[in-house]
Amino acid sequence: MNTIREGLIPTVLGSAVTAAGYALKQRSSNQMLANTIVGFGLAHIVLGAIDLVEHRR
Repeated sequence: MNTIREGLIPTVLGSAVTAAGYALKQRSSNQMLANTIVGFGLAHIVLGAIDLVEHRR
């Protein structure tokens, strides 16, 4: 059975959102929005990593 470890999806999603926020930060004049997106992505990475550590097999 193919199972995805709990916490892997938020970690990968957080990485993608952080990368998108960083790219927006380089091109956009709205730094506040870009920083918010980066922070949102980093929060997902941290929470996903906590789930990965807590639910090790």
